[in-house]
Amino acid sequence: MGKFDIFDTIDTLRKSGRPFCVATVVRTADVTSAKAGAKAAVTVDGEVIGHLGGGCVQGAVRKAGAQAIETGETQVIRVKPSEKVVALQDDDGAQVFKSGCPSGGTVDLLIEPYTLPPMLVILGNSPISRAIAVHGNMAGYRVAVTDMMETDHATLRFSETDLSELSITPRDFVVVASQGAKDLAALRAALGSDADRVSMVASRRKAAALCEKLFIEGMDASRIARLKSPAGLDIKGVDPQEIAVSVIAEVILWRNTDRIRQEGSDEQTA
Repeated sequence: MGKFDIFDTIDTLRKSGRPFCVATVVRTADVTSAKAGAKAAVTVDGEVIGHLGGGCVQGAVRKAGAQAIETGETQVIRVKPSEKVVALQDDDGAQVFKSGCPSGGTVDLLIEPYTLPPMLVILGNSPISRAIAVHGNMAGYRVAVTDMMETDHATLRFSETDLSELSITPRDFVVVASQGAKDLAALRAALGSDADRVSMVASRRKAAALCEKLFIEGMDASRIARLKSPAGLDIKGVDPQEIAVSVIAEVILWRNTDRIRQEGSDEQTA
């Protein structure tokens, strides 16, 4: 068995597409088995991979790791003997966890969540959808495509129009590029997802006709209103590669606009 390497573990977790965080011992005081510089990864399931010290530290890291994964915020925590704890937050802002370990030491840890990039879900198996997958991968998105598509540039797969296993969130993006092949089913799946941003490579007239059918079926108007069609910025693109560039440019614009808006909201509430 080879020597354990935390950076290999981090790389493997990054490629898994699941959230995790990294815990690093930054300071110790008094007697403790934890050593400054020690690192471990904490998975979304609460598994601690690596050595940080005794069981009291492990328990605190699991709790703090779960919180960091949920909020996406980096934090410093402090694990110290129960008899020395007077508040759950010290004057320097560190979140405090009580330790019952007999060593009596104090450990400061930096908890850093790995924030997954947004998912770019592409419905359809057309020249345009394949080009979007290539450009989406280069732009750093987690690309999800139908299992019928032949491409080396996708990390996630789904079955035709079944998006149930992708765990799509509001911050993800869904693009319909079915180009005449089961357009209604593809658009139904896209608008049925939780993504805030949905677009379709189609004319306004075609998209409107499909949306009318979905409304008659009973789809809520607020879901349908999310659709932006034609997809992409108007760069006068003609071939699949140019259209794909316009679609990715629009997705990037949406992502950065949402980020700036969120940062402004955070500053107002701080």
